[in-house]
Amino acid sequence: MQQIRSLLFTGLWTLWTSLFAPVLGVILLTHGSPIWVRRWTRLWASGVLGMLKYIVGLDHAVRGSENIPEKPCLIVCNHQSTWETIAVLTLFPDVAIITKKELLKVPIFGTFLRLSPMITIDRESGSRAIRKMNEEGALALSQGRSVLIFPEGTRSEPGAPVEFKRGVELLYGKLNCDLLPVAMNSGDFWCPGRQNKKAGTITLTCLPPIPAGENASAAIKAAEAAIQAELTSIRATAA
Repeated sequence: MQQIRSLLFTGLWTLWTSLFAPVLGVILLTHGSPIWVRRWTRLWASGVLGMLKYIVGLDHAVRGSENIPEKPCLIVCNHQSTWETIAVLTLFPDVAIITKKELLKVPIFGTFLRLSPMITIDRESGSRAIRKMNEEGALALSQGRSVLIFPEGTRSEPGAPVEFKRGVELLYGKLNCDLLPVAMNSGDFWCPGRQNKKAGTITLTCLPPIPAGENASAAIKAAEAAIQAELTSIRATAA
């Protein structure tokens, strides 16, 4: 039964996404504001999360929202599934997500990413990717938008150690803003490479922020440790 629900969700997700094609056409013809693009993108993401809740039985709970800084900040999240790439669009309005350029090729969704705009990078370009993150991240902050990155670089299996790539350390040092660690156990319900999604509740926790201006290496290690500890706590509570 759960597999049937997952397949039904996938079909309706595809249909829901296709309904945004006319919206995209209007935006392109009228040169719509990025603010409106992001609002439509949040509507799309809210619809996907709603389908997950009512069709699959997969909901989510947010903890620690009081820890979100009032000023734009650098948000670092662990990455276990597709779920968080959708959910963060609703949880952090107007966020600039650092993502791989391959997603721009996804029909409809990729164009919304480009027009938002998000920060798309070629992960194989090394120093050029880091420079692009720094420059466009600074621009987003100046526009009042937080910057979000999944610093593990790829999705990890539930229970795997939280290990960030060095680029996020350089990014934190360059942007000179607060660092917000975010932990989530999405992989326990929506595993990488698996179509069958489990019913339950994903827990997303916003942990206490690390102030701007700290030693970059120490700050990132502290964020890793905080996310690792929270994931361990979430899984222990659920066991």
